[in-house]
Amino acid sequence: MITINNLSFNYGKRKPVFHHLNLKLSAGNVYGLLGKNGAGKSSLLRNMAGLLFPSEGTCTVNGYNAQERLPSFLQEMYFLPEEFYTPPVKIKDFVKTYSPFYPNFSLKQFLEYLEEFQISENEKFTELSLGQKKKALIGFGLATNTKVLIMDEPTNGLDIPSKSQFRKIIASVATDERIIVISTHQVRDLDSLIDPIIILDGSEVLLHATTEEISEKLSFKTVSVVTDHEKVLYSEHSIRGFSVVMPNSGHENNKVDLELLFNAALTNRQAIKDIFQ
Repeated sequence: MITINNLSFNYGKRKPVFHHLNLKLSAGNVYGLLGKNGAGKSSLLRNMAGLLFPSEGTCTVNGYNAQERLPSFLQEMYFLPEEFYTPPVKIKDFVKTYSPFYPNFSLKQFLEYLEEFQISENEKFTELSLGQKKKALIGFGLATNTKVLIMDEPTNGLDIPSKSQFRKIIASVATDERIIVISTHQVRDLDSLIDPIIILDGSEVLLHATTEEISEKLSFKTVSVVTDHEKVLYSEHSIRGFSVVMPNSGHENNKVDLELLFNAALTNRQAIKDIFQ
């Protein structure tokens, strides 16, 4: 369980990134954290990892105060930032150095992930592309088998086949005991994986709902002509007509389109709040 209670955070004297933010994340879920650039996604993840400290409020992770970064907290939490450093060593030497910090690390799993990503443990990080480095670190993070796994824009730098591999591997390691939090602005890369969905906007949580709840309350469809303008929360022109988001007043079964949902949430903030309150 990750519990964020009345959390406020800012960089110096600038406008607060968060003001009395409240959020609860439960094990057994792969959370998708969405938001515009500058909405605070990375800042929130770093507060969860104990790398940034709130000016007010608390962030507790499985009963630990994140900012204290106790060894017992760190051995059950792995954080992969969007920008990372890799030492100029072979992958296998990296593993020998860092895996002892994680009691549940599985070398067997790690080697399987490397094989899936077509990377050798004998390769040096300096010889790898950005995407290959990221895949190696993703594999290491998954092999730690921590109770909390946090990833900031993990699909950035990955090619299309690698994104498919990433989705498959994440789905295979999602368990009832694990919390996985993934921030992304490339929602189409992960729309079949992340659930529930959290959207940050204007220093607050604009939406926090499961895809089932979203599907029950919103309708995503393509129409040739937009009618009932007063009911349309968002529309955009597509090759087949117009893609629209509307309240699901007819209780239709429909698939959630995360990109349309995100645009609808930012375009009609108050309407989305009212629907999901």
